[in-house]
Amino acid sequence: MKNILYIIWSITLLLSSCQSNSQSKKDKNEITQTQHLPPVQVKQINGLERAYFASGCFWCVEAIYESLKGVNESISGYSGGHTKNPTYETSNTGRTGHAEAVEILYDPKIVSFSTLVDVYFASQNPTQVNGQGPDHGSQYRSIIFYQNENQKQIIEEKKAALSKKLNRKIAAEIVPFQKFWKGEAYHQDYEKRNPGNRYIQGVSIPRLKRFQKKYPHLIKNKH
Repeated sequence: MKNILYIIWSITLLLSSCQSNSQSKKDKNEITQTQHLPPVQVKQINGLERAYFASGCFWCVEAIYESLKGVNESISGYSGGHTKNPTYETSNTGRTGHAEAVEILYDPKIVSFSTLVDVYFASQNPTQVNGQGPDHGSQYRSIIFYQNENQKQIIEEKKAALSKKLNRKIAAEIVPFQKFWKGEAYHQDYEKRNPGNRYIQGVSIPRLKRFQKKYPHLIKNKH
């Protein structure tokens, strides 16, 4: 009976979180072309810089980064594709090329870009291709976006070191940042606003707690 209940729970969790997709050869070629464009540097605003990451479901990643000291805000959205104005529905088809991504607004005096990259790798399965956990498809692929050559070097060095440590290929793509499209309002702060959601309870919260256990010194103090 326990096995049957587990299977039912797993299927329900999968259906509540993700949709599979298929990419045509044309779509993949268009994504590849954007990866050869020069990166766009985002200007600092009110002392805050911005960084962009994709690592599976953006509900999970948003919550992880918002728990960090020095992070002012984490916004869920889409990036890495070749179409304008992507939506949750269109990105889930795999035809827009976009991945679920987050925009991180952070204070570089408190937390560095290098640390944000460390958090990225420490809060995911770095060897899983096209997904994280139960979320599968190109819209859930792992991407670290860079805005300049210094960031690119930091990412490449950390990725190479992790690959050597694990003796495995690391799945994260290293891509020049072009544009971030903010996601729909109901996706923002989803974990905070939907604590009873099955996916949040079964995937997001455990993923957040696993990371926080590894790096307690990076987590904001609770008041």
